[in-house]
Amino acid sequence: MKRHKLSGVGAAMITPFKSDFSCDWDSLRSMLDYVIDGGTDYIVSLGTTAETPTLSPEEKNEVLRLTKEHVAGRCPIVAGAGGNDTLKLTQQIRKMDLEGVEAILSVTPYYNKPSQEGLYHHFMTVADSSPVPVILYNVPGRTGVNMTAETTCRLAADHPNIIAVKEASGKIDQIEQIIKNRPKDFLVLSGDDGMTVDVMRKGGNGVISVAVNAFPKRFSHVVYLASQGLFDRAAEAYEPLHEAVCALFEQGNPVGVKAALAIMGHIDNVLRLPLVPGTELLVKKMERLIREYELC
Repeated sequence: MKRHKLSGVGAAMITPFKSDFSCDWDSLRSMLDYVIDGGTDYIVSLGTTAETPTLSPEEKNEVLRLTKEHVAGRCPIVAGAGGNDTLKLTQQIRKMDLEGVEAILSVTPYYNKPSQEGLYHHFMTVADSSPVPVILYNVPGRTGVNMTAETTCRLAADHPNIIAVKEASGKIDQIEQIIKNRPKDFLVLSGDDGMTVDVMRKGGNGVISVAVNAFPKRFSHVVYLASQGLFDRAAEAYEPLHEAVCALFEQGNPVGVKAALAIMGHIDNVLRLPLVPGTELLVKKMERLIREYELC
């Protein structure tokens, strides 16, 4: 399989906030520079890590507009567009300014827990409506529904506009099944930073990563080694990052990654309710790990 522009590591970007909870546009620009200069292959805007459910429609539009303007062609951009009302979602996608966007990332419908057949028809409708390719996003820990390997491969085979899946089920056997049965050139991307090397060793194409926000050079190097088939070296390079990556998710995402970025001086440690900053215990742990493994 030839290397696709959405292979490798995609940065699932945070949305920085000021102390008054307004969007910190200057910090977003500097974060984009930080991850691109650190070696990320593409940017993912308006995903889970961006606290997108707490952004107004106007803020979402501005996040995407600013991201496109500031990235300025340095790497591809993926925009998050998901929901649990298929009709509303297709209307939303039609209204989005997707010029200069490589693909949309669309999460499985949450809360209403559709069947596999419901998921199939939802994503077929989304793919019909989207002017750009679609990356499926399976994250049952957040949505309450697991899209099976069979459904993923069926969608991949039945719609040419569905080009990839971000798989965050945590089930390596399910991911292996997708890799084994996918159509040619369909991308399988890890949705779990800690599983990236294992997924790529099985034949996956990369990761959409939270950790690359905080440790872009170190984490991008891990993914680069894996993309070259140097899996043992990639696992060795990941080992010093492992405890810090686990800490990023200890109190939820993006709680941990914002704590790490604040410690390193990139952003203020501000989240919008219902999320709150990590505990003092987490901050002290992160400070120790950043210092101990020279992650700054």
